[in-house]
Amino acid sequence: MTNDPFGITATLKTASGAASYVSLTKLADKTGADVARLPHTVKILLENIARRVGSRDVSQADVEGLAHWPNGAAASLAFMPARVLMQDFTGVPAVVDLAAMRSAMARAGGDPKRVNPLVPVDLVIDHSVQVDRFGSADAYAANLEWEYRRNRERYALLNWAQQAFDGFRVVPPGMGICHQVNLEHLGRVVIARDGWVFPDTLVGMDSHTPMINGLGVLGWGVGGIEAEAAMLGQPMFLPKPIVLGVRMRGALPPGTTATDLVLTLAQMLRAYGVVGKFVEFFGSGLSSLGIADRATLSNMSPEFGATATLFPVDFNTLEYLRLTGRGANVDLVERYTREQGLFRTDNDVEPNFSEVLDFDLSKVEPSVAGPKRPQDRVALADVRQSFKSVIEGVKTEVSAKAIARLIAEGGPPEEGRTCEGPAEHLHQPNAAASVTHGSVVIAAITSCTNTSNPSVMIAAGLLARKAVESGLQSRPWVKTSLAPGSRVVTDYLNKAGLMPYLEKLGFNLVGYGCTTCIGNSGPLPEEVAKAVTDKDLAVAAVLSGNRNYEGRIHAQVKASYLASPPLVVAYALVGTVLCDLSKDPLGKDGNGKPIYLKDIWPSAEEVEAMIASSVSADQFDKEYGRIFEGDEKWKSMPAPTGTLFDWSGESTYVREPPFFIDFADTPTPVTDIEEARALAVLGDSITTDHISPAGAISDDSPAGQYLLEHGVPPAEFNSFGSRRGNHEVMMRGTFGNIRLRNAMVPGAEGPWTVHVPSGEKMSIYDAAVRYEQEGTPLVVIAGREYGSGSSRDWAAKGAALLGVKAVIAESYERIHRSNLVCMGVLPLQFKDGDSAKSLGLTGFETFSIAGIGDGIEPRQSAKVSVTRQDGSQVAFDTTVRIDAPAEIEYFLNGGILQMVLRQLLAA
Repeated sequence: MTNDPFGITATLKTASGAASYVSLTKLADKTGADVARLPHTVKILLENIARRVGSRDVSQADVEGLAHWPNGAAASLAFMPARVLMQDFTGVPAVVDLAAMRSAMARAGGDPKRVNPLVPVDLVIDHSVQVDRFGSADAYAANLEWEYRRNRERYALLNWAQQAFDGFRVVPPGMGICHQVNLEHLGRVVIARDGWVFPDTLVGMDSHTPMINGLGVLGWGVGGIEAEAAMLGQPMFLPKPIVLGVRMRGALPPGTTATDLVLTLAQMLRAYGVVGKFVEFFGSGLSSLGIADRATLSNMSPEFGATATLFPVDFNTLEYLRLTGRGANVDLVERYTREQGLFRTDNDVEPNFSEVLDFDLSKVEPSVAGPKRPQDRVALADVRQSFKSVIEGVKTEVSAKAIARLIAEGGPPEEGRTCEGPAEHLHQPNAAASVTHGSVVIAAITSCTNTSNPSVMIAAGLLARKAVESGLQSRPWVKTSLAPGSRVVTDYLNKAGLMPYLEKLGFNLVGYGCTTCIGNSGPLPEEVAKAVTDKDLAVAAVLSGNRNYEGRIHAQVKASYLASPPLVVAYALVGTVLCDLSKDPLGKDGNGKPIYLKDIWPSAEEVEAMIASSVSADQFDKEYGRIFEGDEKWKSMPAPTGTLFDWSGESTYVREPPFFIDFADTPTPVTDIEEARALAVLGDSITTDHISPAGAISDDSPAGQYLLEHGVPPAEFNSFGSRRGNHEVMMRGTFGNIRLRNAMVPGAEGPWTVHVPSGEKMSIYDAAVRYEQEGTPLVVIAGREYGSGSSRDWAAKGAALLGVKAVIAESYERIHRSNLVCMGVLPLQFKDGDSAKSLGLTGFETFSIAGIGDGIEPRQSAKVSVTRQDGSQVAFDTTVRIDAPAEIEYFLNGGILQMVLRQLLAA
């Protein structure tokens, strides 16, 4: 704190000594604000700006306004996180950007060391491991070996980064998933730094960063571009916060899990509408939820659409800190949060929220979500019916012969059909012959969403034990895997004696990383993959992850269902989604007696007893005591050193990006957009997976052709996610999802468009290259929720490199809108009631956008003039979704990093 105009600095006495802090109680006295009744979310934001009052970005009026929230708060506030969290898929391009900025700084005669993080940064390598081998004792070692072999260049870059940048730490491969590592170890709740204590806050370069909200730490996902700017000292400008309070009461009923709860909440909150809002839980029901349960809920904030989903600090928080080896910080956390009014009890007066919803925990029922969206909750009894839409979709795509086969094999699932029923093929020993519509070909216990929760992991192990003891087995066509987010998980599963039973069912350890949840599910067994292709089958995946968008989990899987770990095991036992787990048998024991899910489902008492005897603080101490060390492969890896990165023109993983080449001291003036062409006309819920896929690279795609031309065989293509350090690959993969539907190419799926005016059908990348040669600017037209899903900055970077100057959509997901601005791409929003459909836009018109060349104001109007192929014209107004004054500077500079580099060069 540089100065204290309010006189609110105070001293906190703790077991480790005295430290200064900004007192919210004193601030309330000085301003006359009812700070005590503010939501905890707002209190944390208020402390953040009050500690920086008098700086360039925070005035006394800003602090006073937020103290009187919501009435007096300014339109935006400058938030500065205490730290930044990265994972390797988003972290590698961020490091590439920072290295490129250093190179540009050196070329301009400046000191490249000035490009350095000003806040602590932790990067966890978790996104690169793939499930190549499964169902065997050597699966983990084999997959780790493949991971190092594929990612040697990327990991060398990260090794360079941790020696080149101060305050930059890397968690090596095979140690865990970033959000679980953050929850179990990195999160402090309260930070002591430079003689001050303050709330732990962060931004993360992954949309599921809000998982840490379950610990009482405020943080959320941002695009990599924003995170890089924050690392370099730029505040994040937030609109005046809207905080939805969710009043929880009751307790979860027997037989339900935190997974069932989060899927229910995802359905409710997505339907209610929380995009751009903060969610905060309160009420007596919170006391029945442990931190692991809360973290499961907070993890899926992006699936709700919320910015963050905060659980205030309480006694459960303190107990979790003790359990996870952070007992030394408990005294500081309790003293500080009580002093600041940030400690929750059941007797608290309810905060003044913007909006309030009620939620009764006792109404939750066993559920899954799918088949294509995480908010589409389905009760167990209705899963079979939900799959009918997938089969109907297949019937519109496949040949008449395939449709006849579909009908011969039973057609869409009928009411009353059971797992056993007429489906004799379920019992054939040959996996390929057994696969049919509705077969579960992937059953994955994966993702930090659930593997961070001992209750559901122990439940999965207990269910596996009972299944094995009853003589049940996983079906032979199911690819089974176990990929926890922390090494502690396998420690306690082994201590509990449950790992052998999971392994008996094929759930062998395949890695400590994201794996199937992000699409790194690896290939299906060859005979199963061939059967799916040859028979035009609609098959399914069941995973304990947080996302199931089309094409995400596996290219051959048409339907994906999110489920708790014990339900994942159950679906592996039946091998199909065409059954009702609530009443159909899973199989038969040795005596021919039907075994039902209820027969082997563990009780809450069994789970709690096993946790008490198997999970302990010493496990966390042991595993996290070596979290930054890595194995011998990591320690012995050759890596460059020095201040500047040595770019290699031969690398197909890491190349210097074009963003700072021939960098100008002053930006090119922004002008109106004239006679642009549409690159694509897209529908609703276009995710960043659609725009910039993370999964496999096909050899017949533009990206695959590029790699082949550079001597990379298809077996070594790796994934788009792992190639994000190479802009040449990534721009060729932009809009490259195999499930993308462009209305300009009706009936086709994939990265296709039509070049206008030639009328030629071609790949989106090839069309963009041709338009660039012709000097034609580009726009993208879309529906609602454009850019939902992962915080994938390459979805904006790729669009910018393809020549997209503007996106016109009905609405945007928060992170992607920001990323577009930070890359100098103009986000425009149709006015209410307008859409591509209502205006008759086909994509074959020309588009001119006026009102941006003479200066821009936040959320101003911009007129779009459209000329159709027949010469007729239509014009409509849009809202410029540049939402804050600071974003105008980003846009005018061609991007936020360009602005930061100019500031560093000018200083």
